[in-house]
Amino acid sequence: MTSQINIQIELAEDKMPETIQWTAPDGGVSDWQNAKALLLGMWDGEEKSALRIDLWTGKMMVDEMNDFFYQTLFGMADTYQRATKNADLAKEMKEFAKTFLKKASDALEAEKK
Repeated sequence: MTSQINIQIELAEDKMPETIQWTAPDGGVSDWQNAKALLLGMWDGEEKSALRIDLWTGKMMVDEMNDFFYQTLFGMADTYQRATKNADLAKEMKEFAKTFLKKASDALEAEKK
């Protein structure tokens, strides 16, 4: 059995993503969904290295990016705990995510002044 997650990127003339769309038919998402950003990480077991694709559209606002990174870091802590059973380190990662969001939000507020 196989399952597909489809990602479609439309590029602007400057090669910046104009639109990011995705579907996951086997997960119940059969219509194309819009996204402003995408972080995709994969582990290459042979090379023992992480592979990443980080994309965002020009419509992604800084406050949205701050929230996106906070939620991603927080979610990674949950995944890490499920995978390793290391609750202490997962808790530390969540605390870092909270600190990150506070500092990022404070920096954005300071820029507005």
